[in-house]
Amino acid sequence: MTFLTDPWAWWIEPFLGNPAMRNALWAVLLTAACTALVGTWVVLRGMSFLGDALAHGVLPGIAIAFVLGIDTTLGAFVAAFVMVAGVNVVRSASPLPDDASIGILFVGFLALAVVVMSTQQSSYTGDLTRFLFGSITGVDATDLIRQAVATAVTVVGVTVLYRALLVGTFDARQAAMLGLRPHLADAGLLGLVAVAIVASFSTVGNLLVFAFLVAPPATATLVVRRVPAIMGVAASIGAACGAVGLLVSYHEATAAGATMALCTVIVFFAALVVRAIATALVRARTRSGDARYAPSHG
Repeated sequence: MTFLTDPWAWWIEPFLGNPAMRNALWAVLLTAACTALVGTWVVLRGMSFLGDALAHGVLPGIAIAFVLGIDTTLGAFVAAFVMVAGVNVVRSASPLPDDASIGILFVGFLALAVVVMSTQQSSYTGDLTRFLFGSITGVDATDLIRQAVATAVTVVGVTVLYRALLVGTFDARQAAMLGLRPHLADAGLLGLVAVAIVASFSTVGNLLVFAFLVAPPATATLVVRRVPAIMGVAASIGAACGAVGLLVSYHEATAAGATMALCTVIVFFAALVVRAIATALVRARTRSGDARYAPSHG
């Protein structure tokens, strides 16, 4: 209960006296903003499985780049955009439903990553774990710059595509009639998702970035209605969960990325329970009011 009995030592001191924790906090805030902006559209469009597939789709590029000794971020970007292109090709050429086609690509990319890494010595296991689960306490100035650039690109991209994405999310035919090019907007959104995932793999990791991409926006949709409000609330939830998870990890020596991701999921279910209780209370009051003012007979 130190977080209540000695809040300064629990909440503030870890960031004041530890440069690694300050860098980690900045990385969390940037990751939360970046993933919330694109994650809002992922949730509203029912693209969660596709987002998960993209999160895993960058792993072969990371693995190959690591084995070849080149920048893993470059490898991740190449793999991400190959995955995006593959999804678009399969969608247009395959008679299968989207989830089946995406699932095949998802399994293929993940299997390729495991095969590439399995050909190396066992000493590579630690590096593979870092790629999967992140190493946020090892974030440096270069990582922060990369994350800041990715966040800026995401802000610009979402702003430019906003009208096309908004109309296309609820009525693709209307978007086409208005000349908003919904297919081009869809491809742009996939590209922004790829940017967010690649930029975040060094912080929360590829397997856990999916939680930030989906859980905060999903929670925000339970609280607010308008899309800009969903983005803002999602970013705030992601930032708060990331900061709390980071502190819990620091004090309790747990895995930082997993702890942060778990916080986002806990907050989602808490919001879901509160919403269900509030809905039940409103219905009960409505029924009580109807019964009170119902005409009596006899």
